[in-house]
Amino acid sequence: MIKRRILLLALMGLGLAQAAPEAHAQAWPSRPVKFIAPFAAGGTSDVLGRIAAEHLKAKLQQQFYVENRAGAGGLIGSHEVALAEPDGYTFVVSGIASHVIAPALSRNPPYDGLRDFTHVAYLGGPPVVLVVHPSLGARSFKDFIELARGAPEGLNYVSSGVGTHGFLFAEDMARREHLQLTHVPYKGSNPAMLDLVAGHVKIGAMAWSSAVEQIRAGNVLALGMSAETRLPGFPDVPTFRELGYPDLVAATWFGLSGPAKLSPAISHRLNAAIIDVMHAPDVQKQLAQDGVEIKYLSPEDFTRFVEAETARWAPLAKAIGPLDSN
Repeated sequence: MIKRRILLLALMGLGLAQAAPEAHAQAWPSRPVKFIAPFAAGGTSDVLGRIAAEHLKAKLQQQFYVENRAGAGGLIGSHEVALAEPDGYTFVVSGIASHVIAPALSRNPPYDGLRDFTHVAYLGGPPVVLVVHPSLGARSFKDFIELARGAPEGLNYVSSGVGTHGFLFAEDMARREHLQLTHVPYKGSNPAMLDLVAGHVKIGAMAWSSAVEQIRAGNVLALGMSAETRLPGFPDVPTFRELGYPDLVAATWFGLSGPAKLSPAISHRLNAAIIDVMHAPDVQKQLAQDGVEIKYLSPEDFTRFVEAETARWAPLAKAIGPLDSN
């Protein structure tokens, strides 16, 4: 009888232990949830974070808000989340720049992009685009290459920061074509685009979504981009694949990630809510206009995706870096 009672109590305890995470997830969120966008306001990480936050407010009946922590290719804001309590109230708008490229470029990265985070949901990703100011005189990618090769002191180009996907693409292109390109990093794509449109700088490599409005307006010219096929509405903008770089097909993707050891129950609840948000017709229409591709990945699938992207891009970043001094 005593042994049977002990066994019954043990089974009850096991049941309570298994139920606890689920109960915790059902109670979450009980207070405001912060999304840190590790780049400047107006960039793709900021925009995607705010779209998610705005729709999650109504869906989960709690405040979701975005704070910008720009700098160091996303390392500063992401590090803050890596150090946060894994309680479900602090997340980072993670991405290839902050969680793959910038750590690989750094001599002493403040975190591991895989081990120090719980990767929760994929938000979306636009292609990288090479844009130039009309005054540069390049009307095609071929013009650009010839002009760059003929510049005795080389050319400057801007990106939204050291460690961003645009930076990596430009540096890779310079290495392949033996070009002398000097990087001028900005703290976000918005200030970089402002100077590019003003003609203070002539060349930019950044996310399509950050440049598309200026491309539409004719303020900058798009010479090539990293989508698999040409984008609707822009039939004259070739892909890098068409230009002779079959391996340069990629998205500047962003997602939501929390600190390591985040409760799987919370992770899956937020993931399901994000997928519902991304299915909304108004969200899909808005993102399609910016060339943002959406994928519906579970937390486990998103983690495997980050692992694959790290295996693909980190070796190239390490070959280019380290660039902590930039």
